[in-house]
Amino acid sequence: VLQSIASIFGHSFTFEDHLFGGNAMDQGLEPLPDTTREACLSANAVLLGAVGNPKWDDLTAKVRPEHATLELRTELGVYANLRPIPVYPELIEVTPFKPQHIEGVELLIIRELTGGLHYGKPSYREIVNGQRRAIDTLRYSEEEIRRVLTVAFRLAKDRRCLVTSVDKANIMESSRLWRQIAEEVNTEHPDVELEHKYVDVAALHLIQAGAKYDVVVTENMFGDILSEAASVYSGSLGMVPSASIGDSDIMLYEPIHGSAPDIAGKGIANPIGAILSAAMLLDYSLGLKLESDAVHKAVANAITSGARTADISSTSHHISTTQMGNAVIECLEKHQHKS
Repeated sequence: VLQSIASIFGHSFTFEDHLFGGNAMDQGLEPLPDTTREACLSANAVLLGAVGNPKWDDLTAKVRPEHATLELRTELGVYANLRPIPVYPELIEVTPFKPQHIEGVELLIIRELTGGLHYGKPSYREIVNGQRRAIDTLRYSEEEIRRVLTVAFRLAKDRRCLVTSVDKANIMESSRLWRQIAEEVNTEHPDVELEHKYVDVAALHLIQAGAKYDVVVTENMFGDILSEAASVYSGSLGMVPSASIGDSDIMLYEPIHGSAPDIAGKGIANPIGAILSAAMLLDYSLGLKLESDAVHKAVANAITSGARTADISSTSHHISTTQMGNAVIECLEKHQHKS
């Protein structure tokens, strides 16, 4: 799709592939090899594939493919993970919703990406009185909270000017700090409305009445869970893209889904989440808004025309991963001819 965009709009993109996660470990390397790290730090943008595989799921393993993802996020300084939830009326039959529940849903979930339980130290196991015990630490600094909330308020200004901050302030000290800082950041953006939701209530309301929400911002673990739950509005987890941004020029793009090894090699995976991640790359990293819009429109047109991978088909008829990609490219080229 990016190559097609380059051809249609007269650009020249240079692509490099590098080992990462599980496929790096297959070669006897660290999950994030030095060569991959250096390539990412010298690129204009990074488009990431999923990293896991059941063969690396040893619960006692000290090194896992996912360590590469956590390390790369830190290296790039990308602390705000933007997860827009795409909604297509044509896919209502593959969602659990009635049409009225889909109408008006335009969710953007912002997940803090480099703090919280995913990164908190200490994190270890020990034996106490003959019993196994595990420790994970939830830690957030004021700076980590303030910067991701600032991103949320800034983006809300170009949308419906509503920020929903999700926490568990009735239980957790880190959430009480989060809520306090959200109020402080709100004073710097008085034109944006701020509301607070406990995470359990937010999980319920996001599914019951998603159209009432605009920008939802929350900590790392909560954001991971809520965004995957909200993906049902799209019809499939395979539809949802993400962009991870920070204060540097190098940003990270990836669909929110995992590697789905159970369907590897079958040609039935949905590429839309990856394609829409590339559309976000065009916009955020390269400043090519027109080209990004063209990809979004091509995806919508492909779905309208009936292109369906297995996960978004309500019948036994579906097309392959490659065919779906080709359908999007065909819609891109048709749009170019019309314009």
